[in-house]
Amino acid sequence: MLDLFSIFSKGGIVLWCFQSTSQIFTPSVNALITNVILQERTGNNSFDHNGLSLNYKLDNEFDLVFVVVYQKILQLSYVDKFLNDIHLEFRDKYKNDLSDGKYFREFNFRNSFNSILHAAEEWGKTQLKLPKQMRTFDESVKSKKTVASMIEKKGSDKPKEVKKREVAFMEESPKITPPSPKAEDGMDEATLAANRAKFAQKISKKKPETKKSPKVVSEKEKAGKKPRVWDLGGTNKDLENLERTIIKPGNENDTNFTPNTELVGKMQGVIKDLEVEESTDDEDYEENEQEEIKQTKSSSKGGMFSLFKGLVGTKNLSHTDMQPVLEKLKDHLISKNVAADIAIKLCESVATKLEGKVLGTFETVANTVKSTLTDSLVQILSPKRRVDILRDCIEAQKNSRPYVMTFCGVNGVGKSTNLAKICFWLIENNMRVLIAACDTFRAGAVEQLRTHMKHLNALHPPEKHGGKQMVQLYEKGYGKDAAGIAMEAIRFAKDMGIDIVLVDTAGRMQDNEPLMRALSKLIKVNEPDLVLFVGEALVGNEAVDQLVKFNQALADYSSSSNPHQIDGIVLTKFDTIDDKVGAAISMTYITGQPIVFVGTGQTYTDLKALNAKAVVHALMK
Repeated sequence: MLDLFSIFSKGGIVLWCFQSTSQIFTPSVNALITNVILQERTGNNSFDHNGLSLNYKLDNEFDLVFVVVYQKILQLSYVDKFLNDIHLEFRDKYKNDLSDGKYFREFNFRNSFNSILHAAEEWGKTQLKLPKQMRTFDESVKSKKTVASMIEKKGSDKPKEVKKREVAFMEESPKITPPSPKAEDGMDEATLAANRAKFAQKISKKKPETKKSPKVVSEKEKAGKKPRVWDLGGTNKDLENLERTIIKPGNENDTNFTPNTELVGKMQGVIKDLEVEESTDDEDYEENEQEEIKQTKSSSKGGMFSLFKGLVGTKNLSHTDMQPVLEKLKDHLISKNVAADIAIKLCESVATKLEGKVLGTFETVANTVKSTLTDSLVQILSPKRRVDILRDCIEAQKNSRPYVMTFCGVNGVGKSTNLAKICFWLIENNMRVLIAACDTFRAGAVEQLRTHMKHLNALHPPEKHGGKQMVQLYEKGYGKDAAGIAMEAIRFAKDMGIDIVLVDTAGRMQDNEPLMRALSKLIKVNEPDLVLFVGEALVGNEAVDQLVKFNQALADYSSSSNPHQIDGIVLTKFDTIDDKVGAAISMTYITGQPIVFVGTGQTYTDLKALNAKAVVHALMK
């Protein structure tokens, strides 16, 4: 049973609507428009929202959307056929009005809708396969046998009954004649005994042992291996001085380095956008475009009428026309590190968006498909919501509480390093920061953050900020509960009037259930303002698996009706991939969350904001 059917234009004008219940479907239809149609995710033709299933079909020639809404628990097999039939019927019936743009006229479509729906429901009933009924005992072969036929008497020549399947198999299989026993019976016992004796002699023979010469042992080997002494190796006292995990008295403020003061003052205000070098387009697409232009020119030589006909543009794009171009684009995206599943979905979305569209004057298929895919990629990378951390921090200050950011991700992606870069940017904008060392698992994690704290305080000493220490480290050692440490750090920051708390968590694989439960507990207990997933720009399909399982774990282990999931992405090691920037597309497509920061280098100033157009340009070149 259909709850809602609606036909509306991409401009938002409702042409015709049918509603069978009093339920309000506006939020679900708005979610379809916002999350699917506007975000270029139209490859699946289905969308689920609040227990409802929304199936849709796009008409790109007249810019129409056909939507069917029904309860998700129902399995309606005729919905796709119904959408196709009613789409063709509405197009054929009101083709002239749609071509002229008469969207505000009254469409009398009730009778056609009822007849098409009834035909689709009847077709769906015929497609249902009823379960096969079991045979009764009287219908079985076993019931026809008597007890006497199943008793075998000793010495009787009655052959055993053979099943039909065995008979058929024996008839089809080739007949194999068993070896005749005459050859073995005809052999003499003396010959058998001689053969056995020869076989026993062969087994009893042994290979001649080769005598090995005794190994000469040198005097150095007798003395044993001695450790090598290096010229500048130092003594045991020097090795003791290399121990950094123990803080010795009097060395709390020992930095042992000269701060690079040239970095100070370069990160004030909003983070600068990422810049990507420009280059020429791919040669394959240029060759395809030139060939299609030649074909259009040669086809226009048929006369004056055909020339004017070509200027109007009457060619409707079909999936067959776009298939060769989409295959090349899919391979190109995969070569640029886009996950294979994401590349396929992007190409399907472009095909759905362009199917039936009329090409304009001098437009080629390759150029149209490529430009549409480029626009879709820019739309995907553009954030759907505002991300302004400095403004949110000021709002938190007005409420007398610290702004809390939590960093999570797999091992070795650079969480602590990029946390220090973000910390430097916040200090540059006169924000006091408390770093919560919640990585109580990895050896050296606390010492790494302590080193960053010393460097940052050397770049921004308290003398330049009215005697206030801009960066502090809250740590309780190793082996402690990370959620408890984060809670204590937030309470300490609130008491001390610190503006921002950066929570550093331990790296964990997405399949490690105990560690994922601990991360979900930390986020649920402390309720941070922003949860950032730190991922590498080097990965392709792995990024999809990481993000999906991190988000799923935060939802499953939260035991909350509205769990806090990933709010944004930090993309690290972006300077190591050249133009293979596909991981940015994969990560953003999966969660729909924006890439807030991009890490590019080794200094504190190597922090950028994602420029969607620049990344797409590098991806499509």
